[in-house]
Amino acid sequence: QVQLVESGGRLVQAGGSLRLSCAASGRTFSSYTMGWFRQAPGKEREFVAAIDASGIITYSAESVKGRFTISRDNARNMVTLQMNSLKPEDTAVYYCAAKSSGFRGSALRGSYDYWGQGTQVTVSS
Repeated sequence: QVQLVESGGRLVQAGGSLRLSCAASGRTFSSYTMGWFRQAPGKEREFVAAIDASGIITYSAESVKGRFTISRDNARNMVTLQMNSLKPEDTAVYYCAAKSSGFRGSALRGSYDYWGQGTQVTVSS
């Protein structure tokens, strides 16, 4: 069982930066692939970025490549999403998720076992 709690979401101006954090409970955190997803009003929840259990392999959606960076600290049971050059279209609730079945399929929402409650990011123009 893994419990995930996101933090760091707030209102920010376009072009600004924000760092989201996800704190995980459980001694097996280092065995999970971790992902970030987001959901804007009226839209489906979409993949943002994922990182494998070791923290070596990452994968990001095209819409955020070059702007967002995912990282993790297994000693602290923490995964972060550094977001730079934010755009109004990045406005959404951002969710942290944990996946037990390896890195393959990490962009697929349905492959994740645990989800956090989400944190709101609003980017003003």
